[in-house]
Amino acid sequence: MEGVAHLLLQAYTLLAATLLITTANFSHPTAAYDPNPLQDLCVAGIWLAVYVNGKFCKDPRKVSPNDFFYTGLNVPRRTSNRLGVNVTLLTADSIPGLNTMGLSLGRVDLAANGGLNPPHHHPRASEIFYLIKGTLYVGFITANPTHRLFAKILTAGDVFVFPLGLIHFQWNIGSRQAVGFAILNSQNPGVVTTANTLFGAVPAVLSDVLAKAFQLDVATVEYLQQLPWQNP
Repeated sequence: MEGVAHLLLQAYTLLAATLLITTANFSHPTAAYDPNPLQDLCVAGIWLAVYVNGKFCKDPRKVSPNDFFYTGLNVPRRTSNRLGVNVTLLTADSIPGLNTMGLSLGRVDLAANGGLNPPHHHPRASEIFYLIKGTLYVGFITANPTHRLFAKILTAGDVFVFPLGLIHFQWNIGSRQAVGFAILNSQNPGVVTTANTLFGAVPAVLSDVLAKAFQLDVATVEYLQQLPWQNP
């Protein structure tokens, strides 16, 4: 009887845990992304030298319209770098009022004839990209095991979605500068640029590891590791 009772207890425990997880998922459908705010405002106290998952709230009595404001996003950015790209990302660091709102906004400037926002992904956000000027070849690649490419040529007025956590890119195939805006569903989406991360790591990844992973010779990997990898 003790053995049966023990099995019944385990079964009830498993059932209770399952119900708890299921209820939590249905009660908080956005829990996999930024948590929902528990008050009207939680303007980031960005001067605090304390690290938390998010940012501490500023005293609501000291909140002003400037905490929700940014100016100058209409100004063209310089793209005279090796990649021909400039990304201006507005997060809770630049607009404190975005704290707990689950949003950020980016401007992407791409130089004519080949400006590239190289393959990268956002570990904490999906992205919707709106092109207002130029012609871009954009796309994303699905995860293992399919590695399926979804790509389109965009012209002004077009919109493209990049799913959460998938590698994607934007390449200017036109003869004039391109400009687009990206909206992401996180106040801090993060950016992991694929080549920079692997070949520009500090300290460097062992060249034998990358040589085998990319089916390259070690000399080529070591050459790539010496390049000045620049974040967009």
